[in-house]
Amino acid sequence: MNAKIKQYLSFIVEIDKVKSIFRKSRLFDRSRFENDAEHSWTICVMAVLFSEFAKERFNLERVLLMLLLHDVVEVDAGDTFLYAPERSGAAERERAAAERIFGLLDPPLRDLFRGAWEEFEARETPEARYAAVFDRLEPVYQNYLNEGSTWKEHGITYDMVVGANRHMAEGAPEIWAFVLELLEDAVNRGFLSR
Repeated sequence: MNAKIKQYLSFIVEIDKVKSIFRKSRLFDRSRFENDAEHSWTICVMAVLFSEFAKERFNLERVLLMLLLHDVVEVDAGDTFLYAPERSGAAERERAAAERIFGLLDPPLRDLFRGAWEEFEARETPEARYAAVFDRLEPVYQNYLNEGSTWKEHGITYDMVVGANRHMAEGAPEIWAFVLELLEDAVNRGFLSR
């Protein structure tokens, strides 16, 4: 048996566990909570679809790699709700998870995947800034379409949403302007409180 193929398939089986990590946002159709794999797929499509709105030139392949891998660490660390008080401890749990999960691969893939994950977390490159837009756009739009279900359930306010998501302007200012309009409409419609 080819050892490399076997190693790659073992890695796939491990990261396939993201399908069992459920997020706090419901699907666009409100039928159930979304899992991490569905989230990653949707935001990859968004990144391709909305590319004309990027603030800077970027490498799409790098963006897609980041978006595919950004939540893999939640296999070990779990999904920490964006607005949760325990959010501060999430970074350390996620770093340990990245070490273990990406460590299942040999270099250079281990370094490529770990590097893409770290780049996404740091948001210091055009690719990471652009990728971060969609990680946040999707749940905001889900909440809007779901009449603020997660926002209401957890007592999330307009200021909290703006504060946690304002970095979207660094990757796609027009999309951020759209989000601000959407949030104003959400407040006016009673989906989100001031």
